[in-house]
Amino acid sequence: MAAPTPTAPAPGTRTTAAQLVAAHTPVQSPAERFRAEILRTLDGLRRKGLERPEAVRAMFPRTVLPEPTYEDLITSLISGAHVLFFGPSGAGKTSLAKDLWALFPKGVWTVDGCPVLDHPLSVVDPAVAASYPACPICERRFAPGGDATKFDPASVDPAKVPATFVTLREGYGYARLQGSSEVFPDHLTGNINLRKLEEVGDPMSPLVFEPGKLLQANRGFLLVDEIGKLPLGTQNVLLQALQEGTVTPSKSRESFPGLFVAVCTSNLSDLDNINDPLSDRLTSLHIGYNDRHADNRRIVALARRPDSTQFVPEILTDAGIRVIEAWRLRMSEDNPDIGEVGSNRTLLDVAARTAAIAELAGHAVPTSADLKGGLVHAMRGRIRARSGDSFRQNEKRVAEFIDQYLDPSLKRSAGVYWCRFYKGILKESASDAQALIGEGRRLKDDAELRSKTTTDAGTFPQFRTFARYVAERETPPPELAPTDVAAHVFRLLEEYSLFTCKDEDDDDAPL
Repeated sequence: MAAPTPTAPAPGTRTTAAQLVAAHTPVQSPAERFRAEILRTLDGLRRKGLERPEAVRAMFPRTVLPEPTYEDLITSLISGAHVLFFGPSGAGKTSLAKDLWALFPKGVWTVDGCPVLDHPLSVVDPAVAASYPACPICERRFAPGGDATKFDPASVDPAKVPATFVTLREGYGYARLQGSSEVFPDHLTGNINLRKLEEVGDPMSPLVFEPGKLLQANRGFLLVDEIGKLPLGTQNVLLQALQEGTVTPSKSRESFPGLFVAVCTSNLSDLDNINDPLSDRLTSLHIGYNDRHADNRRIVALARRPDSTQFVPEILTDAGIRVIEAWRLRMSEDNPDIGEVGSNRTLLDVAARTAAIAELAGHAVPTSADLKGGLVHAMRGRIRARSGDSFRQNEKRVAEFIDQYLDPSLKRSAGVYWCRFYKGILKESASDAQALIGEGRRLKDDAELRSKTTTDAGTFPQFRTFARYVAERETPPPELAPTDVAAHVFRLLEEYSLFTCKDEDDDDAPL
């Protein structure tokens, strides 16, 4: 069980190393702090009544992944490992890495003015300095006469070492690196600050050094996106930091501390580009597409903005998800030209494209034809354009796939929707269902008659019940009358479910 969370000082609190020594302030590595934070968070969620799987999922609010993936990740981080998320494009690797940074503890004591956030006790306590050495800048700052060769933590007066409690942020305890062939070692280690060079005069002095990404991440968190795209020379610089917790810039005579939790991502096609020694320092975790339909629905729901005015009926949204799931089952990820057609990005894009097509067509509520157009736009837009001929072939492949799987998807989605209403609200009453169908057929194309149901509570009772169910489930924008939205949903049910409820209990069953 984790220890209770100590009361943290307010950001900007100032003191001295002497007071930190007197208070027995602990000094922990970034991995140790992360471990403690994860355990404290889990313990807090369990105390609120969440079972362990629910508590683990609650720690990652922006991602939806299988339970074993979360467990593997938590185990790796608690053990102090650096991690590599690999998998197909658009599976949520970077979103998961961002969730980890959100979870990472961000309050730390630092030597006031230190560019790499040295802990104050690294300057005054030999035992701490042995594990977490001070940077060359602080060594000169607190050495007699500014001579780094005379620096000795045991001889530094703790009362003369100013300390500030800071919140880690980008550039100061958090760094993000986007992998590409143009990211050279200096991006990671740092460069000479010309203004400081004018003051100091020695181009090899650490005092003229401007920290690169690895030094910016010291005592915090490093996110390397698409690590397999980094040149091998750049990877070797990262390797030194992961092995030793230090960074040796080519433009400096001395090494700097570079201790952090590293979270890296890679697409499948770039895995072979990661050199073996670096790969050995990372715990590899596969992040794939979700197999469960309910999880894919949740991904779409999480991405919806609370202030969004776009509205797509649930049957259409659900059917679009099913088409993408069918694509994933039947199309190989090995073809790079269509590798992202079934990605989570496409999953999110379908509803937005459907709503846009409906708006351009003047439809207050999108139709199944709008969904088909949205699928074509979203899936076609993810085809990698290498040549005109290959693009047209893949475009045809997508169109034929949608023609084959859209209707079965709509039928499944409409059937599940009707079954939930029939079993949950109508309690499987066949007479109430027949009454609803009769009322719906009278109202679906008669806007004037539908408007009367709003004012006359005694008319069309079953359809009013259905309209309330639709309004609660769909949350349409306020400018759409609930009965009008219900009429659109009724048309979809009439066309695709035929108001039957059979073989629809397994919502996750593949088409």
